[in-house]
Amino acid sequence: MSALVASPAPPSGSARITSWHLLLNNRLAAAGLVLLGLILLLIVLVPVLPLPDPDATAPADRLKPVLTAGHLLGTDQLGRDILSRLLWGTRVSIAVGFAATLIAAGIGSAIGIVAGYAGGRTDNAMMRGIDMLMAFPYILLALAIVAALGPGLMNALYAIALVNIPFFARNVRGVTLGYAHREFVDAARLSGKGHLSIILTEVLPNVMPVIVITMSTTAGWMILETAGLSFLGLGAQPPQADLGSMLGEGRAQLFTAPHVSIVPGVMIFLIVISLNVLGDGIRDVLDPRLRSGALARPGPVTEVAPGRAAPANTAEGASLAIQKLETGFRRGKEIIPAVRDVSLHVKPGECLGLIGESGSGKSVTALSVMGLVASPPGVIRNGAIYLGDDDVLSMPETRLIANRGSRVAYVFQDPLTTLHPMYPVGRQVEEAIAAHQPVRAAERREKAVALLEKVGIPDARERSVHYPHQLSGGQRQRVGIAMALANDPEIIIADEPTTALDVTVQARILELLRDLQRERGMALLFITHDFGIVSEFCDRVAVMKDGEIVETGNTREVLDNPQHAYTKRLIACVPELGTGERFLDRVGELFAGSKEVAQ
Repeated sequence: MSALVASPAPPSGSARITSWHLLLNNRLAAAGLVLLGLILLLIVLVPVLPLPDPDATAPADRLKPVLTAGHLLGTDQLGRDILSRLLWGTRVSIAVGFAATLIAAGIGSAIGIVAGYAGGRTDNAMMRGIDMLMAFPYILLALAIVAALGPGLMNALYAIALVNIPFFARNVRGVTLGYAHREFVDAARLSGKGHLSIILTEVLPNVMPVIVITMSTTAGWMILETAGLSFLGLGAQPPQADLGSMLGEGRAQLFTAPHVSIVPGVMIFLIVISLNVLGDGIRDVLDPRLRSGALARPGPVTEVAPGRAAPANTAEGASLAIQKLETGFRRGKEIIPAVRDVSLHVKPGECLGLIGESGSGKSVTALSVMGLVASPPGVIRNGAIYLGDDDVLSMPETRLIANRGSRVAYVFQDPLTTLHPMYPVGRQVEEAIAAHQPVRAAERREKAVALLEKVGIPDARERSVHYPHQLSGGQRQRVGIAMALANDPEIIIADEPTTALDVTVQARILELLRDLQRERGMALLFITHDFGIVSEFCDRVAVMKDGEIVETGNTREVLDNPQHAYTKRLIACVPELGTGERFLDRVGELFAGSKEVAQ
């Protein structure tokens, strides 16, 4: 079985991705929506349905079984029609549960947002009040409130809403704290926005998904809690019916006529489960970061389209060869290509520079090599990727995993986000070793320290117990290189590994990579947008623009005699000492000339 899962061919045409489509693409959420919609439709139509009076008693017809003529769900201990009481009772339970949810969400979310945004004494005072409410078991607190106010549905509504305010306040406050001092909020403050404006336009949209999912979950609980109070006789009062009172009245007949209590119990279950799964779907729709063309979490493998054209490997002796690669991303019914017809190769001991502006497709090409493009929405439509003579796109999953880190290793751009923040760096290097080498813990530890020393970490043994945040940017990048070298790979893919570093550290990292490459004879695919680095570091260069390779060749030849207008512009953007104002004039002339050619 291939690790790159086949995907159906995309339908022709394009469609705008709407929230409705995203919701329906989530099957559980769609099922919850349909189920809840049917229940709501029934209770809305209750007044016009040909149902008996739910409170009319008929002792002669008591405890009729299900499917009795004239009584589809039978009758209860007083001869009342269970279907009629069920629909009227569901109407009451849902109304009370939703009303309590809105009250609790409104008050609790407001408290949470204000406390999280304001911080300091305001946060401390508001949260201590919330803590006092949470100190009491919520159901006991609800019972005490109803006992003090007196039995009744409205009093039960107030009690349930009050005891659930802390859940909203705590959840929303925690999320708000994470956003209160983010850069976009600071930028809003600097722009002159007031506190209320910032809360409404910057903070609230980010915490809204949390509020929605909390509401969806809590609504189910509130219906259960309302049913519990009615079950105990503190909610709906006779002859009014709700789901809880029906359960309470039917418990005496649990063994003689179980349908009297089972029917309302099943209805409670259906309402709660539909609310929960629908809430998950709505949460995803409201979060723009989860809009990926198909509402599903990325899987551990990259999809490949059926009928993929797999050209033969024409790069003899290459460690890595990419042949006519085409990778795209789903957007609704359409697949938007990210790279098209990309062909390149790297030989042992050679450094190939892949250069282009941001968004040109360099990283997508690199991630496609070992099936790391997130699917959905990513899909490889055509092409082949060869490690030696082996086609990566045809490898079984186990073999593909075995090649990651052993034959092909990656060095990413920002080591602070790729290193695990909770583990010491030495342990992370050890994990890279343990993934492919069955060695004892003591030996693994020594190899990790040796690798850290190899990449130039001073006092490597002492540094090995430090966490990523305790190291400088250059040291973290060296740790990333040590992890890449842990299993002596044939190929290293370095994806802009020096972008976030200052010039001095950048030079040291490049020198380290070059020395290690020459020492070990590795093939190196170096991704960058800086022709200055390419000129000093790479043997060959491939220039990428808009997902296509526009020029490739020996680095010195491309630099001395670039053929493509885009390559000329990239080279022109490299500043030279002594050019002064002429540098900007030269760049401007090249850009103006390329526009004239395009026209």
